[in-house]
Amino acid sequence: MKKDPFRLSALQVQWLLVVGFLTVGYALYLRYLAIEYSPVALACDGGLQTMLCKTRLLMTALFRNSVFGITALVIAALHLIRPSIVTLTAGLVVAGFGIVLYNIVLSGIAIGLLILGFARPAPATA
Repeated sequence: MKKDPFRLSALQVQWLLVVGFLTVGYALYLRYLAIEYSPVALACDGGLQTMLCKTRLLMTALFRNSVFGITALVIAALHLIRPSIVTLTAGLVVAGFGIVLYNIVLSGIAIGLLILGFARPAPATA
C-alpha cells in the first residue's frame, strides 16, 4: 500500500499565508517599535506599567532563553514524524517569531525540518 506525500489544499495554503504574515508582522512590530525603539525602551525601563511594556518584558525574556527556537525545533520534529496542518501552523508561528526575535539558528533549522515534512507520507485516515 503506497501512501501519498503530505500535501496542502488551496484553503490550507491561504490559511498558512495569513497566519505567517500576521505572525511575522506582529513580531516585526514588537522588535522595531517596542524592543529596539529608544523612547519605548526608556519609558518601560523607567517603570511604565502598560501592556506594551509587559509584552516587551515577556518577549525579551523568551528570546534571551531561546524559547522560540527550542519550541520551533520541537514542533518541527513532531511535524517531521507525523505531518499535519496543526503542527505546520504552530511551527510556522513559533519559527516566525524566532527568526524575527533573534533565535535565528534554531528557528532556521526548524523551518528546514518543516519543509522536510512535505516529503513524508501523510498519516493514514480511517
